[in-house]
Amino acid sequence: MSKRIGGVIAVLIALAVFPATGHAEGAKYTLSMTKDYTASPWTSETGWSSRAVGKLGFGAKNLLLGWTELFTEPKAALDEGGNFFVGLGRGLWNGLADTLGGAVHVVTFPITAVDAPLPQGGVQLFQ
Repeated sequence: MSKRIGGVIAVLIALAVFPATGHAEGAKYTLSMTKDYTASPWTSETGWSSRAVGKLGFGAKNLLLGWTELFTEPKAALDEGGNFFVGLGRGLWNGLADTLGGAVHVVTFPITAVDAPLPQGGVQLFQ
């Protein structure tokens, strides 16, 4: 168990030390696991408190539901006439990225100047 926690902490430190940097619309700094610098939806909110609450909600949704990408991405690939296994691989990557990105959003929610864009805008279940 401690090895898993150590691994998660190592990934979060790596994201903080070696981020792919860019600038999102409502944030001054961007940490991203993807080259897609589409700003997270909470960045368009006005006022610090609205952005902080939006960031916390967005992070919690992705932290708790990131695993669903394992099912939604293969289905989307099959619906588009693509390969199931390509969708499965994308689901594994997006699920991991959404879960870790959600954790980053939850931990950093008071710091609204930092955004961590997620692949395809994060979990799309409740939109």
